[in-house]
Amino acid sequence: MQNNEALIAALQDAVFRCSIPLRWGDMDAMRHVNNAVYFRFFEEARMRMLDNAQAVDRTRRGFVLAHTSCDFLRPLVYPGSVVVVQIIRRVGRSSFALDAVIEREDEPGVAYAKGHYVVVGVDIATGRSMPWLEGELERLAKAVNPAEVSPAA
Repeated sequence: MQNNEALIAALQDAVFRCSIPLRWGDMDAMRHVNNAVYFRFFEEARMRMLDNAQAVDRTRRGFVLAHTSCDFLRPLVYPGSVVVVQIIRRVGRSSFALDAVIEREDEPGVAYAKGHYVVVGVDIATGRSMPWLEGELERLAKAVNPAEVSPAA
């Protein structure tokens, strides 16, 4: 049996980064990336992290967003790419909370937005929250970099 407490401790403040290209269609009438697109960036980063980890059996578990928020710090404009830096802040019985920072790839360390979200794992068959299964946290831990120093988000 896996030691969930040790894995949860190892995941605390672990970092996952992914690069996402900006698209012309991401901009709005104000000629900057539309506010709704930032949430798409967060979603894409979450799913890439889970896909990279191959952490869950998607025939048994799905994920629902219980909470999400975003502080918009400066406007993003096309062209370019963003880097979403996700930091796992808490792992619960069936959930995890992440902080995220969106940076331009050509301006590392400059935050354009900061987000926070809570994701709950649910049983596909019942729609109810589902505790982590054997091996899931271990696979997730292998997909993130716990040794990387997380930025203050």
